[in-house]
Amino acid sequence: MSHSTPPPDLAPVSIEKMAAGGDGIGHLPDGRVVFVNGGLPGETVQARIVMSKRDFARAVVADVLEASPHRVAPPCPQVANGCGGCGWQHISPEAQLTWKIDIVADALRRTAKLPDAVVRAGGAVGPWAYRSGMRLAVAADGRVGLRAGASHRIVTLDACPVALPDLAALLPELRVEGADEVSLRVGIASGEATAFAHADRAQLTGLPAHVGIGPAAVLHETVAGRSLQVSAASFFQSGPEAAELLVAAVRHACGDALGSVSRGSPLLDAYGGCGLFASALGVPAAVIVESSPSACADARVNAPEAAVVESLFERWAATPAHLVVADPARAGLGRSAVEVLSATGAARVVLVSCDPVSLARDTMLLAEHGYRHDGSTVLDLFPHTPHVEVVTVFDR
Repeated sequence: MSHSTPPPDLAPVSIEKMAAGGDGIGHLPDGRVVFVNGGLPGETVQARIVMSKRDFARAVVADVLEASPHRVAPPCPQVANGCGGCGWQHISPEAQLTWKIDIVADALRRTAKLPDAVVRAGGAVGPWAYRSGMRLAVAADGRVGLRAGASHRIVTLDACPVALPDLAALLPELRVEGADEVSLRVGIASGEATAFAHADRAQLTGLPAHVGIGPAAVLHETVAGRSLQVSAASFFQSGPEAAELLVAAVRHACGDALGSVSRGSPLLDAYGGCGLFASALGVPAAVIVESSPSACADARVNAPEAAVVESLFERWAATPAHLVVADPARAGLGRSAVEVLSATGAARVVLVSCDPVSLARDTMLLAEHGYRHDGSTVLDLFPHTPHVEVVTVFDR
């Protein structure tokens, strides 16, 4: 008795809006919500179901039946090879920020129950050659690249159109032995570069002589007129243009509160990293709380007037602050950090979020402590990806 293979599970879907992860959202003929990878709002697509649950499904675009005017052919040839670095290259750059704003507004409406939240555009970096740093995967032959979407397969790169030229130039000759990942960064202001393999005994070859190797290697970048030391093991924004945009948005969000910062009532730079905000905002007094030892070392150089505390923010014993700037990881603040933050007595909190849903959750937690949402500004610091950066003001 022969069993014929069933046909692929295909269904026509009208894409209604974008989801936080970058998929298009629509409904299957049976009424279930479906998240369609590669689908754009306003399109009708033939969707191939890849996961089916009782309440929802996931799918990929098998064919575009009615295309969005914002759909473009991905310019980078590595997209066709499956490179997962740029999941939104099929969207025109000018539409990307618009849809990111929609995603943030939708998260605040649905999760934080704020249907009238003010969500505005705050600008975008140029769509190409904007990255000064990349974390890369190492292939079996020692070459570097990025993983394919939803896969461990590595697409090796000899070039990358979103990397700054000085960074892209390091890719073809680099070989890595004894590590699965390596971080590369270039200093546009200084011409310096660093490489950091995420393993103790890794060997890196094929790099020019000026590249500092290892977690303690440093380079310098200029942001808002300030020279910043950034160690290879420390976090930094996607590039100097992104850092400039972010600092400008944070400065605007701080508003008049910046002028009232003093020794007795300082700025709290929570999750302060290498001291980007404490340094670039030019305040007379700041407390930087950061858990990374390398970032703390950088912060002491970059913001010598600030008190640098090496601690998990949730475990920090709160001291009074006039103004808080908080830039937590993707998971957001969470309940414990909000309690610490509230205990500072700050009247204004400026929250930098890189995930719309965690922003919405934090908005609800801050509301429990009397902080009201007073406007979100959306930045596109990662063009061609669904990654969102949001600067939000909370006042009490």
